[in-house]
Amino acid sequence: MTRLVLASQSPARLSTLRSAGVDPGVLVSGVDEDAVLAAARERYPDLPPSDAVLTLAQAKAEEVAHRLEDGDSGHDQDGATPAGLVLGCDSMLEIDGEVVGKPADADEARERWRAMRGRSGVLHSGHWLVDTRDPDDGGTGATLGATSSTTVWFADLDDDEIDAYVATGEPLHVAGAFTIDGLGGPYVDRLEGDHHGVVGVSLPLLRALLAEIEVPWRTLRDGNRTGTSTSTA
Repeated sequence: MTRLVLASQSPARLSTLRSAGVDPGVLVSGVDEDAVLAAARERYPDLPPSDAVLTLAQAKAEEVAHRLEDGDSGHDQDGATPAGLVLGCDSMLEIDGEVVGKPADADEARERWRAMRGRSGVLHSGHWLVDTRDPDDGGTGATLGATSSTTVWFADLDDDEIDAYVATGEPLHVAGAFTIDGLGGPYVDRLEGDHHGVVGVSLPLLRALLAEIEVPWRTLRDGNRTGTSTSTA
């Protein structure tokens, strides 16, 4: 039995994992994302988007792993989150070499959609895994990650369609101001790459990371149980 702890408050990530039979505990990271990126860009001024999301995913996973080691119980139904594997994720949309995250408000979301309609971008999702298991339980102490990058072609929406979509409020809460698993689905023409990565967690990539530390996917599917999410950020 291997326990997964998701260091994210994203309902889409949680739903994706549950649909694949994995029901993780949830302990949301309190990382200051702007500060983490500023520090990384101070060291690497030309930090590409694929590395930026990986840097944030690592910061989130390691912060939650440290809290678990310090005795933070999380918010599982039984009041305890056993040591296990901590997964941190972060996503950004890249268009013309420029990175866009969540829009600040409705006006920015509308401008974003007017700029990207009828065009394509690349959705980068960073994944970082930290093994906090006890060595007696097979723990490796490993900390590793990788990025899933998927090309997204957007439909050529007219202004009325954009206004109606932004009015739903959904674009304000997601990287790139769109979803493929929600109200934004009809506005994405096609994808090249892993669609799970666009939702926020690439299942094939996570499976590959687990394989690197010799954890079979089936042990997550068999060993996890329901947890409840509480945000700290």
